[in-house]
Amino acid sequence: MSTILITGAASGLGWELARQFAPRARQLVLVDIQKELLETRQQELTDQYSQLDVSSFVVDLSDSQAVENLTSQVTESHPQIDILVNNAGITHRSLVTKTHARVFQRVMDVDYKGPVELTLGLLPLLKKSHGTIINISSMASWMPVLGRAGYCAAKSALNQFFETLRCEVRHQGIHILMVYPSFLDTPIEQNALGHDGQPARHQRSTIGQMRTASETVTAILKALDQGKERLFPDRKTWAASVLYKLMPRAYQKLMTRKFASELEQ
Repeated sequence: MSTILITGAASGLGWELARQFAPRARQLVLVDIQKELLETRQQELTDQYSQLDVSSFVVDLSDSQAVENLTSQVTESHPQIDILVNNAGITHRSLVTKTHARVFQRVMDVDYKGPVELTLGLLPLLKKSHGTIINISSMASWMPVLGRAGYCAAKSALNQFFETLRCEVRHQGIHILMVYPSFLDTPIEQNALGHDGQPARHQRSTIGQMRTASETVTAILKALDQGKERLFPDRKTWAASVLYKLMPRAYQKLMTRKFASELEQ
């Protein structure tokens, strides 16, 4: 039985991760920015699993001091962390030329800086347990998506950082699983930022199959059990990433046509 820390655990993919990890965990550490919902989720799991020790921390992962405080508290209260799931994230739907710089900064802080700082703070515990780091990245880290430049940049940075870290810590027994979903039916898109930092007002464009949090987490746990280092839940989107690598101009034409409505915003 493991001690598992999950960020963005109060809703969407994070909550589904908590639900499916609960039967195989000894301790769950839930982290989210939504205080009331997080407390509700903690109580739900405590009521359902009497053997499970559930703790929660309200943290804005874009705040470096808050992340440092979190790592200190977790280190004091938990002798080891077996699995760290960097799931929390935000996105935007807005064209580069119309987007305020603070929107790009916010996305980068939550999607890249926060996971990096949290991982660095918890590395001693992960080394001790020969633990696992699961990062919820995106296929947007592999290929451009119109109207998501900041999100693509943040996930690309996340990808490169942890793929490099993998090479540096593998010999210390730390395993890293990178997950590359495409379009999920979760609140991350419902809460997407617009060009001015307010909620995006237009409907999102998608490509490929819209997947549920449940089936995505099931695939993640299977990949974890199999010791995989990378997971591409949507094969059609993976094929699009291959097209981008081999024929980038053809991919960009197809993608721009599919996401043409973004140009009208």
